[in-house]
Amino acid sequence: MDTSNTADATDLPEHVAANREAWDRYAADMAPRGHRAWAATEARWGIWNAPESELHLLPDDVAGRDVIELGCGTAYVSAWLARLGARPVGIDNSPRQLETARALQREFGLDFPLLLGNAERVPCPDASFDLAISEYGACLWADPYAWVPEAARLLRPGGSLVFLTNHVVFMLAAPDIEGPAGTTLVRSYFHEPRYTWPDDTAVEFHLPHGEWIRLLREHGFEIERLVEIQAPEIPQHDGGGGLPTEEVPFNMATRDWARQWPTEEAWIARKRD
Repeated sequence: MDTSNTADATDLPEHVAANREAWDRYAADMAPRGHRAWAATEARWGIWNAPESELHLLPDDVAGRDVIELGCGTAYVSAWLARLGARPVGIDNSPRQLETARALQREFGLDFPLLLGNAERVPCPDASFDLAISEYGACLWADPYAWVPEAARLLRPGGSLVFLTNHVVFMLAAPDIEGPAGTTLVRSYFHEPRYTWPDDTAVEFHLPHGEWIRLLREHGFEIERLVEIQAPEIPQHDGGGGLPTEEVPFNMATRDWARQWPTEEAWIARKRD
């Protein structure tokens, strides 16, 4: 498997190039959070650090399975999976994020392939993996009409797809200006999938539930679960990692808001045999 830089910036689609530039800017600020996640003793998902023991997003046994993390960032999800005995490969669009990931590999003594590239076009053969996973990675920052069929291509029959992204309700209530989600709908449910916040150049993609269902089924997936994540009543700590417990993480929503409406959703699907 080629682990060299697989995508020159001049050859990238416009939204991929914009997101590379943005995530190279964000990388330094994200490094401390990545370090804490690498140090965690249990997988904890999303902005509220919901524990895997409650959400059960991963297959029951990942030991010995080949995994591709689509938009791995600092690769903490791959690190969690490696410790469970999986064989992960991470791919990310940001060279700076991968620099952090490689430094964390050295610090924590874990080694697995990290690819610089676009998750919409992964340099791996068909049917290479048993699990494709993305937490706020390709599922948010890549075109779903490109990365979902690519995930289907990469998975073996019976393989699993797991991804966690912003909930559609959160997107309806998140203001364009800086600040957490409120109690008034501020945009149409039928807004365009591609979205750029007014104060940034990064490009996100958001689909309503009906379109996610149609797209996944069109590309050979059976949907097993949709997990709509509620913030815990009190901050969730991890004895090994000390994951952050902000009351308004990333300025997205207050804990009280996220107790009433979901900020995040996780989809679990299986590629048909």
